[in-house]
Parts: sequence; C-alpha cells; structure tokens
Amino acid sequence: MKITIVAGFLLPVPPVQGGAMEKTWHHLAKLFADAGHQITFISRHWPGSPTSETLAGVHHLRLLGANHTRYLPLNLFLDFIWGVRVTRALPKADIVITNTVALPVWLHRLKPSAGRVVAVIARLPKGQTRLYGHVHRLLSLSSAVTQRILSENPRLGDRIIAFPLPLNWSLHAAAVAAAARPATPIVIGYIGRLHPEKGIGLLLSAARQLLARADLPPWRLRLVGPVAVPAGGGGETWLKPLCEAHAADFGDRLEITPPEYDPSRLAQIYGTIDIFCYPSLAEQGETFGVAVAEAMAAGCVPVVSKIACFAELIREDETGLVFDHRSPHPEKDLADALGQLLADAPRRQRLAARARAHVRPFDYPEVAARLLEQLAALLPAPTPPRTS
Repeated sequence: MKITIVAGFLLPVPPVQGGAMEKTWHHLAKLFADAGHQITFISRHWPGSPTSETLAGVHHLRLLGANHTRYLPLNLFLDFIWGVRVTRALPKADIVITNTVALPVWLHRLKPSAGRVVAVIARLPKGQTRLYGHVHRLLSLSSAVTQRILSENPRLGDRIIAFPLPLNWSLHAAAVAAAARPATPIVIGYIGRLHPEKGIGLLLSAARQLLARADLPPWRLRLVGPVAVPAGGGGETWLKPLCEAHAADFGDRLEITPPEYDPSRLAQIYGTIDIFCYPSLAEQGETFGVAVAEAMAAGCVPVVSKIACFAELIREDETGLVFDHRSPHPEKDLADALGQLLADAPRRQRLAARARAHVRPFDYPEVAARLLEQLAALLPAPTPPRTS
C-alpha cells in the first residue's frame, strides 16, 4: 500500500521535540515501511532538517508549521492553515492518515487522489466529527473518545476503530532490569507537560501532606517535562511561583528536570520511578494516557485521576490506584493513595507486575500488524485476472 501520514502543525518528525502522537506515528511509519509499504510522512519543518529526505525507508516532507499558543481559537486557525498547506502537498496514495482537526473535513472531496481518509481522534472531539461524513475510518484512542464521537455523529459508528496508543513495551520493560531501583528513597514521579491542567499543583499539595507523616519511608518527588508554552507547558510565570511556594517545605525532596526526548534515555528515567502519578484535571483533553502506559511497562505503579479514558489502563487495586479529582478535598484523596503505596512495598510490587502485563498487548509490532490489516480492508479487492 501507499500510505501518507500527516502530523499536526506543531512538532517535527522525527520527534526531536517530543509529542506522543509524533512519536507514535514515527515508529509506526518505520514498521509499515519494514513490512514493504510505501510511506510518506508530512510534518512541520524544523531548523536543521531538510524539506525532503528518506529515513529508514520513510519519505519525509516538511512544511511550514507554527508554535502552539495559549488560545484555542488561534490554534484551530493554525490547524486550518496547516490543512490547506498539506492538501497542496499530498502525493497520490491509497491511504492518508491525518492527525489534524480541519483536514478531514474536506480532504476526500477536494483531493480524492490522496487516498481513503483515516482521521486520528487524539483528543475528545469538540464538534468537528459532525463534519466528518466523508472520512472513511476514525481511530479512537479510548472508549470515552468513541462515546463522544457517537454523540456528535451517530452515523460514524461503523467507521470507528479502537486505537489505544502503542508503546515500545520491550524498551520500557528492559528499563526495569537495568534500573536496579534502590529500596529507598521511593521515587514518586510525573513525566509529561508541566501545565496546570495536568494537576501539577494538586500533586505538590498532596506531597506536602505526606511530609507530615512520620510513618512513611524516605521518598522523593520528581517532575520531568517541558515548561515553555510553545512546547505545551504552562510557562515559567506559572511554575516558578508554584515551586517557590513549596521550596522551603520540600528541600531536596523535590526535583524538576527538563523533558527527555530520546526514547532510550526516557525509558531509563521511567525505570527510576516507583510510583507514577498522573493527576490530570483535563477531562476534555485526555484521551488515553500514553505516559501512564509507558510507566506501567517500566514497572511503575500508576496513580491517576478519575478521568474516563484512564479506565482502559487502570483497574482499581489491580493495575494501579485511582483518586477522585472532583472530590471536595482531592489533595487529601491523592495523598492517601500515595501514602498507601509508600507504606506497602508488597502491594507496590504486586500492582507493578500486573500493570506491566496489562499493557503488553499495546506493543508496537502487535498494534502495527492489526492496523495494517484494517487499512488494507479499506481498499477495493483486486480485480481477478481474465481467463481466456
């Protein structure tokens, strides 16, 4: 098959600046190429990268993109402009997979030569699927996303494919053996965008409550991720006062480090974390939780907020713990969950083992093989040869 993959306007591919979707499709593109398919990848042009090149069997085309902003209407406008540029650049293909909002609206009607249109619904839709009548398939990251699609456009029901984001399970599982986690201090970690909607302030408040408990073993809190607004963070003007307010309490127990984009080094960071806390408050933004899945593969015990999309990953007290971020005192609920795990090493080990096994089916080779079968089913059956 000839397959074109379209990334968003924000980040480059290869994912030198991170991005879950960019990382996912970059890896899948290489697996598709290894399977003998002709792959073109369209992404944002980045300094130091050519506008056109072939890497690992994948042909990359890079177009002028834009930085992320704080304003949703402006981001949607930038997505629209990106869609127009992409439409002009798209090669003839059998399938086009798009990680954008506006492009699926018009693509099949304006450029049918680009192939059957497959739209990745990476965030909870906000009305756009009502306009996706000419999209052939939608890749839904979770049951919560599927329900939102159906509520917006029930006619799309038979076009939805479940697509939990894949991960390099083997790479992260290897980090478990390589890490040699010490018994103490126990590391509570978060990896992702450092942004208010991710519940960073809530996590710091919960950890502050743990400081008052003399019955807990030594522990530390580590936050890893981008702060800058163009990279999706909340900005230094938000983070600096927040950290200063807690600095005197935590001392050297709190560590904040920049993002790591190299997959192997990132896996090693996961391998140093015992309890992975993802206290997101973004009920309209979270769709799967790839960082949570990666942490589970690396032997961390996950603690997550009670957002619907995490139900695909976390079964309470089987593969992790869930706290209610909408309760009257969410910081206390989160502190209680973290405290339970800090105080109970056998429980941590049991949950970590079950978590690793639970995300094993999300490994890249398995997901790639299933997806290629589903894409092939979109194409017309080959015409049998004539017999004389």
